[in-house]
Amino acid sequence: MNWSSASLREHRTLVVREPQGTPHAVGITLLQEALRRALGSEWLIRIQLPVALDDESEPEPDVAIVPWGPRDYLPDHPARPVLVVEVAETSLVLDREHKGSLYARAGLADYWILNLVDSVLEVYRQPAPSSEAPFGWAYSEVQSLGATDLVSPLAAPGARIPVAALLP
Repeated sequence: MNWSSASLREHRTLVVREPQGTPHAVGITLLQEALRRALGSEWLIRIQLPVALDDESEPEPDVAIVPWGPRDYLPDHPARPVLVVEVAETSLVLDREHKGSLYARAGLADYWILNLVDSVLEVYRQPAPSSEAPFGWAYSEVQSLGATDLVSPLAAPGARIPVAALLP
């Protein structure tokens, strides 16, 4: 197991992380390449870097799409990504329930899970209050897209990304 520092602001908290497998790493790289082609240079693609959702949470999604350039985030981590993607194999339940609720609570309109277990892309949209969700919010629109389907980020509705291009 790898140990990494999650928060150094007021106190030190350690988070246990499983080692990243090859399919996970390939999935991140395929996402990065496909999103770069679809979005062009107008958006910054951040890989496994913090996103400041609120005063209590700074997750490090596998991929986050944000406006502007890297130096614009010297004062603070980005707070409003237009798209967040998690690549899930062993973390599938955590990414669906815990992280999904966290991202929905923050009002992120476009959340994807590259589900390596079932070889599909899960697209989550329309955050809404939910008393059953861990953080009181969930996505009310969920789609499961297979290898023959196309997906368009909300930030680039004209882009058509083949899901097959995202799957390892």
